[in-house]
Amino acid sequence: MKDQSQQEETPADKEMRVTVTKNGPYIISGGVPLIQQEICNDDEGYCRNWKVTKNYPVQETYALCRCGHSQNKPFCDGTHSKINFNGTEKAGSEPYLKYPLVIKGPELDLLDYENLCVHARFCMRAGGIWGLTENSDDPVARDTAIEEACNCPSGRLVLKDKKTGKAIEPDLEKSIVIIEYPARGEHGPLWVRGGIPVVSSDGKPYTFRNRVTLCRCGKSMNKPFCDGSHIQH
Repeated sequence: MKDQSQQEETPADKEMRVTVTKNGPYIISGGVPLIQQEICNDDEGYCRNWKVTKNYPVQETYALCRCGHSQNKPFCDGTHSKINFNGTEKAGSEPYLKYPLVIKGPELDLLDYENLCVHARFCMRAGGIWGLTENSDDPVARDTAIEEACNCPSGRLVLKDKKTGKAIEPDLEKSIVIIEYPARGEHGPLWVRGGIPVVSSDGKPYTFRNRVTLCRCGKSMNKPFCDGSHIQH
């Protein structure tokens, strides 16, 4: 497990990068693996795990669609220029990362950055991660809460171990995952994993995080990040 709050960019990380272009695609550099994964439900209909459905050939540099209208998804085909896509970045200084809702439990504390929600729904099983956190002195509740938080692709949900004070983060391969949810017919965001830097179109780096989800439908009001708008379109 990684401590998200202490994560720092290393020289190796600097080779891999996501660059947002003005009203255009994401430019991915440094040979970042590109994978398609599906959200899978358990027998009760709750989101439970991930299944890899496609591995793309590794490319040193490639462009991923940001407007949602490419005929060659997930790659950009230039359609953004034909439809006059407005990709203005709204995330700004990411103020929502400064004041999360904090749910306190006996062994775990949950930091809930609600603005990052992409409706992946891993947090709803077994009564929900909020109640599980409040009952984290129960080993089953604690383990389930950790599993749910670590499956949250955007990093909305971050658990802290009260004994160590450290965030509990999954060990993720540096890669980009195209999220699909066939059970609901949803085409989710781009899941940037393992601490790959994301740089704005004006050259400013966004907060360096282990888990980041980027909009690929073009509808988010928090560009370049996903805000869950894909479930309505």
